[in-house]
Amino acid sequence: MQHTRLLPSFQSFRNQTCRLAFQFRPRNGRFVHTNMNPLVSTAWLAEQLGQPNLKVLDATWALGKNLQPEFSIARIPGAVYFGIDAVADRTTSLPHMLPTPADFEQHMHRLGVSDGNEIVVYDRSGQFVASARVWWTFRVFGKDIRVLDGGLAKWIKEGRAVDSGPVPEQASSNAKFTARFRPELVADLPYMRRAVEAKTQIADARPRGRFIGADPEPRAGLRGGHMPNSSSIPFGTVLAKSHPEDTFSTIAPSEDLAAIFAHRQIGPGADVAFTCGSGVTASVLALAYHIVHDGKAPYRVYDGSWSEWGQESLDTPVVKGE
Repeated sequence: MQHTRLLPSFQSFRNQTCRLAFQFRPRNGRFVHTNMNPLVSTAWLAEQLGQPNLKVLDATWALGKNLQPEFSIARIPGAVYFGIDAVADRTTSLPHMLPTPADFEQHMHRLGVSDGNEIVVYDRSGQFVASARVWWTFRVFGKDIRVLDGGLAKWIKEGRAVDSGPVPEQASSNAKFTARFRPELVADLPYMRRAVEAKTQIADARPRGRFIGADPEPRAGLRGGHMPNSSSIPFGTVLAKSHPEDTFSTIAPSEDLAAIFAHRQIGPGADVAFTCGSGVTASVLALAYHIVHDGKAPYRVYDGSWSEWGQESLDTPVVKGE
């Protein structure tokens, strides 16, 4: 395994004021949480690498691509790879559906993840595409984890150290994760049928062209359009760039997020369901919504999303156009 430090793009970053509302710091080798915001900064993570209870997960993913080999090229030191297509229900044809609690526990054992770990997840897209999905998955199984704001792309731009080369085996007889399933965070097909009938607040994270049915779906066998009474909030809407040339984004400021959801009349006091193509970018909206409401407003992610609802073989109602 090689340990490399990239040339820093600037020297004063560590002195910047962190805009994140959440930080947690070690005290006598333990982490102390000071806020429920699930985001952490690259500066914070760089300071905490090497803490014995810290576990860093790389969740890099892209539709139709195997990006795990890139994990061997560059990763945050100490990170292990969490593949959303591997840590999934393999008995269904639907993509990366949640595994059973028992299967999730086995996957975490193989990754060396224990109940006592403080977990930070990132992906290299810089768009939270899979890191938010992993954050939501851990919440479903009873554990709050943190998401690296800006991901690996921001980490590398700042010249921070990366590892490369083969990754050692992570499974440990001491690694024990206890899954505590939280059904109130998950929407399935029967729930969504009821939600449509009840006019529950539904936000769709797909690009608007797919939402209105003008652009084709990337997966075969799916109709175009959207669920009745749903709102279009493309997941990129809740992201922001500090500089136009950046290849990564951070989560937009809370006041901007609140305005985005309010404009679509997506808010607390009622059930909210987030959907997308396959439950991945819907988790980006869930992350943003969680931040706005400090985790106190209920919401669900539709696990099957359009890969299930939009199937040509189903009788689910579909609307085209605005």
